[in-house]
Amino acid sequence: MSISRREFTAGAAATVLAASLPFAPLPAFAQGRPRKKFEIGELYKPGPLGDHVLGKDDAPVTIVEYASFTCGHCANFHVTTFPKIKEKYIDTGKVKFIFRPFPTGPAQLSIAAGMLAHCAGKDKYFAMTSALMETQRNWMSTEDPLPLLQKLAGQAGIDEAKFKQCLGDQTLAAEIQRTGLRGYEAFGVEGTPTFFINGNTVIDGDASIDQFSKIIDPLIK
Repeated sequence: MSISRREFTAGAAATVLAASLPFAPLPAFAQGRPRKKFEIGELYKPGPLGDHVLGKDDAPVTIVEYASFTCGHCANFHVTTFPKIKEKYIDTGKVKFIFRPFPTGPAQLSIAAGMLAHCAGKDKYFAMTSALMETQRNWMSTEDPLPLLQKLAGQAGIDEAKFKQCLGDQTLAAEIQRTGLRGYEAFGVEGTPTFFINGNTVIDGDASIDQFSKIIDPLIK
């Protein structure tokens, strides 16, 4: 099977990052396992990074998303569907939304983007996440993504010194890796995006607002 230009350039970008950043990719995940059984309470416990959360703590519906910053389906969801979910459900107090990184290939790029979102701070985390998703095709299609990522980081208030410090933080990189591993080992996440709705309903892959509404609406009535 031939490799696409985007896959090639993303691989080249990952090679550049691999030479400059102090972390390794996640191990390969086994595919096609039976869905993991788990206690819903465990799903809601924050992992090593803590959690990035939008919405009211007592919202009747909780959505947990595992996503990769290098996943095209994740980018499409955050550009097209997430703003509608936020307007319709999160901003109205009906949904609590939890985002967790699940690095997929090229893993160095995915982890680096997740690090920058984290370094933007709690107040800017979701804005930085949206910016990374909206411009994903740009920084993934260049052989050296660092200048574009630094420009995005600058718009979030991350100066050059903090940018270098952030991407050199081995502890943060390891915590993002562990967040993904926990999703895989404890909750059976195998691909991105994966959404858990009130723990026991799972959407695998990008979905429309109508698909989410069919699940959410009966839970809030």
